[in-house]
Amino acid sequence: QVQLVESGGGLVQAGGSLRLSCAASGRTFSNYAMGWFRQAPGKEREFVAAISWRSGGSTYYADSVKGRFAISRDNAKKTVYLQMNSLKPEDTAVYYCAAGGIATTGIGSYDYWGQGTQVTVSS
Repeated sequence: QVQLVESGGGLVQAGGSLRLSCAASGRTFSNYAMGWFRQAPGKEREFVAAISWRSGGSTYYADSVKGRFAISRDNAKKTVYLQMNSLKPEDTAVYYCAAGGIATTGIGSYDYWGQGTQVTVSS
């Protein structure tokens, strides 16, 4: 089992920045690829970013956040981060981190999920 706890969400004005953190506990964190997903009210959960199991490993982004968001991980701290810059109102959602076998955009590929953290971007 892997337990994931997100933090760092909040209210920010458009153009601002936030950094989300996801702390893991349980089984070996470094064995897992990590992903960030988000879900806005009335919408399906969607892929945001993913990173392979190694620190500094391959990263993947949704087109909507490419160039604005950056995913990273610190295996020694068992933490994955999502740096979000140039935030837009359409980025408003609950953000979830997830752990799985491979870094992929597919929700079904992730085995463990956090409880989510709310990000609200005001215009």
